[in-house]
Amino acid sequence: MRFLPLPIIHGLGVILGLMSYIFNKDHRDHAIRNLKQCGLTSGDNDLNKLLFKSTLENSKGALETFAIWFKPQNKVTNWVKAVFGWVAVEQALKAGKGIIFLTPHLGCFEITSLYYGSQHPMAVLYRPPRQKWLLPLITNGRERGLIHLAPANAQGVKHLLQALKRGEAVGILPDQAPYEGEGEWVPFFGRAAYTMTLASKLAQKTGAQVFMAFGERLSFGRGYNIHIRALEAGAIATPALLNTEIEHTIKQCPEQYLWMYDRYKVRNQAPPPVL
Repeated sequence: MRFLPLPIIHGLGVILGLMSYIFNKDHRDHAIRNLKQCGLTSGDNDLNKLLFKSTLENSKGALETFAIWFKPQNKVTNWVKAVFGWVAVEQALKAGKGIIFLTPHLGCFEITSLYYGSQHPMAVLYRPPRQKWLLPLITNGRERGLIHLAPANAQGVKHLLQALKRGEAVGILPDQAPYEGEGEWVPFFGRAAYTMTLASKLAQKTGAQVFMAFGERLSFGRGYNIHIRALEAGAIATPALLNTEIEHTIKQCPEQYLWMYDRYKVRNQAPPPVL
């Protein structure tokens, strides 16, 4: 992937997506359940169209991740064609209270942190993979430029707080299912999902400016547009409000959301309540 141009990478992703759509029944069925739950389609025909598009986009995302990790940082940032909302980011930097970037599993979430980290310091929260051989790939791929990784544990949270107190930025995947004791059961597209409390606590404790951000994948391998939306103070004061903002962001580009991700999984905590 390191030596292939982006149009070829995304073209291979389309082929992989077609195979997944036809043969991977488990992923397809899981995505269908999530799509039915979200209520963004008006019938089976619309649902199937969105399922097909999202399967292709998700497969593009799987392949582009390795390209982004292995290609030189300046080559990757050149794939960014436009950044919407950057003026608000510059204003937040001048305020000096820190920045919290929330990037759901939407579009190319690797490109957003890499682009920002090419210019300013940033601490990115990550969960170490179960497969230990993946750890050096993730570390070398993401920890470039001015980016530092913070593990999803007490030490990592301390790292995030220190970065925010210095007026720097932190990056968090807000729709990642947290472990027991790290979240609350609140609605996500009308169904109870165990949702992190960390983002809300960091915002309240530091007064940092919160942004929702995602990298929109352009067609035919043309690159990416980064969308950054500043949130009002208190917009994510609770996990329920956080999910509302995530839903709003997903609706901007639903075909590029990772619908096969098990957002409603239970990680050793009590079963979800009936909402």
